[in-house]
Amino acid sequence: MVKKGENIIVGISIGDLNGIGPEVVLKTFEDNRMLELCTPIIFANVKIMSFLKKNLNLDSNLQGIDNLEQIVLGKINVLNVWKEGVNLEFGKNDSTVGKYAIKSFQTATKALKEKSIDVLITAPINKYNIQSEDFKFPGHTDYLDKELSGSALMLMIHEKLKIGLLTDHIPVNEISKHLTPELLERKTDTIHKTLEQDFGITRPKIAILGLNPHSGDNGVIGNEEEAIIKPTIKKMFDQGKMVFGPYASDSFFGSLQHEKYDAILAMYHDQGLIPFKTLSFGKGVNFTAGLNRIRTSPDHGTAYEIAGKGIANHDSFKEAVYLALDIYKNRNEYQELTKKPLKAKQN
Repeated sequence: MVKKGENIIVGISIGDLNGIGPEVVLKTFEDNRMLELCTPIIFANVKIMSFLKKNLNLDSNLQGIDNLEQIVLGKINVLNVWKEGVNLEFGKNDSTVGKYAIKSFQTATKALKEKSIDVLITAPINKYNIQSEDFKFPGHTDYLDKELSGSALMLMIHEKLKIGLLTDHIPVNEISKHLTPELLERKTDTIHKTLEQDFGITRPKIAILGLNPHSGDNGVIGNEEEAIIKPTIKKMFDQGKMVFGPYASDSFFGSLQHEKYDAILAMYHDQGLIPFKTLSFGKGVNFTAGLNRIRTSPDHGTAYEIAGKGIANHDSFKEAVYLALDIYKNRNEYQELTKKPLKAKQN
């Protein structure tokens, strides 16, 4: 393997080739200053990426490689995960294209596990066309949770706003079935550790939202708050964690209470994602917290309606790269600071 020095190796899974993923990737690294911060490796095919670059009229030099030993620092490397051509039709939901998105993602994940890359950025996929006998996961997070060590938590990040999800890609009518004291405590602990090791926040303050309207109104509208959420929050608070709630989600963000906390734990996908994307859409980042490796992604999907038109905004993808680099550095510093000192040798 090439000696990396201080240059962070950023692996990129290309996502749905018929969507805007390739465009936002290429636009991000069209800025040569990005190559002073890291060395990207796009897991795809150099001929396809060159075609897309030409089609989008972008100016970036691509370095095709056939294995990770050939990485060239300071260049946009494209690892040939496959050699054959792929028929693209921008904006089309295509199961064949979905297979290549997963081939890219699985190969990049393997490289992440083996530390051939330092961090992983995933471009958007279509959760429908990626399904197959070999891949039966709702999305990136669930697969990474299986492949990597730790317990994955979806943490959405924009500047000082951080929203984690207790449950993510499950039907609404099953949310209450998944809510247990153990899950609530585990997810809160994950956020707490993440804030300390990945963001350098000491004694972080965490707000927890209620499940029911008005946080159950003391048991009038559901009893999950009284039976599960409140006792678990008290237990964690008594253990020394700055954990507060449950808060009624309908007024929490409108009254700007979220600005008082380092992170918020939402009970389910839309409860957290609707306010997050309202406040930060196009600039937010999805970070998979709780795992032994670092993965981020932009906060948007494939955007088929504008794919291939050259008008996609790449700000969120660029922010995903910046965040991954920051977390990588912060985590390394944290691990150095928390290493147990060697015991002095006895004379």
